[in-house]
Amino acid sequence: MSNSKKQEIGGGIKSTVNTSKIKSEIIEAGYKAVNQLIKVAQEEIIKPDPEDELAADRLKNAAATKKLAIFDAFEILSRIESEKETLNTSSNNTSFKGFAERKSK
Repeated sequence: MSNSKKQEIGGGIKSTVNTSKIKSEIIEAGYKAVNQLIKVAQEEIIKPDPEDELAADRLKNAAATKKLAIFDAFEILSRIESEKETLNTSSNNTSFKGFAERKSK
């Protein structure tokens, strides 16, 4: 029961929430977010009207948005990999050991 957590829900009823399942759902949502960020990064920057005084600012903002989308996607992917590794490690260490035995590795 290392991947489970007891939680009190309304009226004092106790239920077990499987954190591994929740983490898996978060990982799946993370992949969807990364795909959306990729779409933002792949959008073309439309060349504004040269007579428009705000043209340079708009180009700078568009480039900054793309950069942020790319960096965010890499950060999310990095965290996903870290969490997947944690899930795999914890599921492999499900033998019945005490605290000292688990921490001695």
